[in-house]
Amino acid sequence: MDTLSHGLWGGLVFGRGSRKDYALSFSFGVLPDLLSFGPFFLAWAVKGFPRFPGHPGEPPDPSLIPAYVHHAYDVTHSALVWTAVFAIAWAIRKKPPRTYRAWLLHILCDIPTHTRRFFPTPFLWPLPTPYVNGIRWGQPWFMVLNYSFLAAGYAIWVVARRRRN
Repeated sequence: MDTLSHGLWGGLVFGRGSRKDYALSFSFGVLPDLLSFGPFFLAWAVKGFPRFPGHPGEPPDPSLIPAYVHHAYDVTHSALVWTAVFAIAWAIRKKPPRTYRAWLLHILCDIPTHTRRFFPTPFLWPLPTPYVNGIRWGQPWFMVLNYSFLAAGYAIWVVARRRRN
């Protein structure tokens, strides 16, 4: 799933308590992609966004992406890593950090929306992971469906909030 969608889903599902909760949930929703792809994207931007070889609209060959991105992706998209971070945060804060759950939602959404060809989700890393050959999230029909559900979810949230007030 695209990074913006992850943030919007995280905010919608876990950020309804306050503006701070929303900002944190949105942030944890995008965190796995920002930590893994962010440095690469910045370096790519500095180079002027050179085109990758291949067909326009298709993901680039994964071998063209630096190894550090793949390693960071493994760590940030692991439910086991998330569980360890969540448990440590819970122990420190003495209560479960609700907004951190947007990170787990990100992982769970990526499992069926990534193909084996381009960044399959290593949700059990560092253990062997049975990769799911999901759908390619960049397909127009999926993007329209995803953002339609997001728009409906936010519309329901706004209407419910107005009724409460």
